[in-house]
Amino acid sequence: MKESKIDIMLHPIRMRTIQTLIGGRRLTVQQINELLPDVPQATMYRHLNKLLEAGIITVVEENQVRGTVEKVYSLAEHVEHLTKEDIDNATREDHFRYFFTFLTNLLGDFEKYLSQDKFDLISDGVGYRLATVYLNDEEFVQLQRTIADALQKVAHNEPAPGRKPRNIATIVLPQLCNPSKKENE
Repeated sequence: MKESKIDIMLHPIRMRTIQTLIGGRRLTVQQINELLPDVPQATMYRHLNKLLEAGIITVVEENQVRGTVEKVYSLAEHVEHLTKEDIDNATREDHFRYFFTFLTNLLGDFEKYLSQDKFDLISDGVGYRLATVYLNDEEFVQLQRTIADALQKVAHNEPAPGRKPRNIATIVLPQLCNPSKKENE
């Protein structure tokens, strides 16, 4: 069975690699490895090739460096967001698998964080919470735009002294109403 674009993207290393390229970034393997120092270079090459074959990333530049060709990678233009067609063509089982894989990757990152010799959730800004909010469709769209705008403002920040990489994950699920209660009670 051929892997779908989503299945290829949801592998933990490939997902992290894609995240380094979000926002129009153009990076070499060396630069990607500096952002993901726990991924061996040979492993990174394998995952980059898989992403290239799937059309998820592209080589945007090739430079001659000391007798070899250094490739510069970028996300393919259509990749930063799944298309409506990608979502519509996925089955319920596909959506469950995608969500489960997303959560598993998130759990893996949290487990890695907790396996450090020392960690401090407060000073590291670690948090997780669930909030139920009541919004009409217009208010909900505005909330989504506000969150997207806030993230866009920092998405292009480059690594620098004092800056730590921080993962921010969002999950939005409608809360199912109790069918025995009326909607506006």
